[in-house]
Amino acid sequence: MNQTAFNLIAISIFLMTMSVLLGPLINLSPAVPALATFTILGIATFDSFSLQGKGGTLLLDWIAGFSPEHRDRIIHHEAGHFLVAHLLGIPVTGYTLSAWEAWKQGQPGQGGVTFDDGELASQLQVGKISAQMLDRYCTVWMAGIAAENLVFQNTEGGADDQSKLAGVLTNLGFSVSSFQQKQRFHALQAKTLLQENWSSYEVLVQAMRQRASVAECQSAIKSAELAN
Repeated sequence: MNQTAFNLIAISIFLMTMSVLLGPLINLSPAVPALATFTILGIATFDSFSLQGKGGTLLLDWIAGFSPEHRDRIIHHEAGHFLVAHLLGIPVTGYTLSAWEAWKQGQPGQGGVTFDDGELASQLQVGKISAQMLDRYCTVWMAGIAAENLVFQNTEGGADDQSKLAGVLTNLGFSVSSFQQKQRFHALQAKTLLQENWSSYEVLVQAMRQRASVAECQSAIKSAELAN
């Protein structure tokens, strides 16, 4: 069972506990929380085995979307990926800021920035990749975490980014012990790039907050670069 299903189960347990504690105070029938819990558990099971967690991801992301801080954190996280990719010459093809947007575009998970990574895929297919290209992509994958740490002094997202980096390193034969070292190194690289181009980052955040197109975001970055 995936993490999304576990989250749904945790929510159902929480709701059941609260209903047991508060039910007598508000004259709530015990059948109501029991039915609600059974329904959520059924949805979690169906979603896990039939929808590969997509339904639960949409639900949890929708609930989290009511928090302005959560939405703001996502924008800053994805802007980190976008800007570092731009600076390292990796073409950005699109971005989404919610699981719903990602689902509509046929993307897995909670969305994010998408790249033209055909060259990377072709090199990974033959099991050989240049050190320069590996460094570029590893830095881009860690840029969201670096951006969150710079803006919020902590990070909540980035699990998918770390998994992607670990998956590529595994395929290339890197040892498990080297994963965290690579993550720290490339997170530091991304942090340095963001700090050196902070005005461009702030402009990009504003553009993405207004749901600007990729081309408009790139124009905003270039304008900020010319102004410095």
